[in-house]
Amino acid sequence: MKERLEALKNEALAQLQEVDSPETLNDLRVKYLGKKGALTEILRGMGSLSAEERPVIGQVGNEVRAAIESVIEAKQNAFQKAETEKRLQAEKVDVTLPGRPMAQGGVHPLNKVIQDIEEIFIGMGYNISEGPEVETDYFNFEALNLPKDHPARDMQDTFYITEELLMRTQTSPVQMRTMQSMNGESPVKIICPGKVYRRDDDDATHSFQFNQIEGLVIGENIRMSDLKGTLQQFVQEMFGPSTQIRLRPSFFPFTEPSAEVDVTCVKCGGSGCRMCKQTGWLEILGCGMVHPKVLEAGGYDSEKYTGFAFGMGVERIAILKYGIDDIRHFYNSDMAFLKQFSRI
Repeated sequence: MKERLEALKNEALAQLQEVDSPETLNDLRVKYLGKKGALTEILRGMGSLSAEERPVIGQVGNEVRAAIESVIEAKQNAFQKAETEKRLQAEKVDVTLPGRPMAQGGVHPLNKVIQDIEEIFIGMGYNISEGPEVETDYFNFEALNLPKDHPARDMQDTFYITEELLMRTQTSPVQMRTMQSMNGESPVKIICPGKVYRRDDDDATHSFQFNQIEGLVIGENIRMSDLKGTLQQFVQEMFGPSTQIRLRPSFFPFTEPSAEVDVTCVKCGGSGCRMCKQTGWLEILGCGMVHPKVLEAGGYDSEKYTGFAFGMGVERIAILKYGIDDIRHFYNSDMAFLKQFSRI
């Protein structure tokens, strides 16, 4: 049996020296060292040996296995090294080549309009306030002079989560939260940007989610003329120094008196065109003097303090500023559309 083991070792080592691929190497490993391999087959005959011969033959068998495994391991390492060298040559980088320029992105047009509006009002001394998008019925409606049975609630088709929790329909709750945090102290001078949600069917002019910016000023002797002057300053910085505004009487539960604000048409300058339906004016926002009940809900003495508030849709401003014809363009991630604004 010893002679058979030596012959097996010599045969295996001779064949291993001729191996030229990892696949052939693996085949030889199975042939000689596998569970059904030649070495295992020889060692199964040890049961017929005497007690004195078994340890001797067992040691020889281990030496044969070790010799074959050693050569197999060396061959495997050589193949792996060759494969690594091959990959390094194939994947090497010429560091003298000029770098590939990275595509430079741009600010989304809605974000750019929000930034512009914020900068304008910060320049007028306003602070920015933010609040939660999931609101309570109290802050979204009741504290703003909209009790549960108020018909004006129908003006805003609301996403309710529970009877008392909802997705905010306006950023006015931020105004109320800010007022209550001030503990009746003035002045208050804030704008409140953020997303709002209403159950609207998506079309060219409506979306179930859109961006809104509202403003609030509270102090002593705040008048409607202050509101008009503020909005005049805003539209001239946003749309150009020749832009004018007009206020039309309207109704909002949280302001009294209330008004819709129009600007001279950004396309025709007020002379009349298809965009403004020949009127020369375009509606952009709503505003008014803060209702005494809202002041009182915010912790202010309505006999001592007055204030004004306004609110605008960011998409509406962006549509007018950039001449966009469909609100859905802002949300479709169309790169051809967005690239038009990469340098604004």
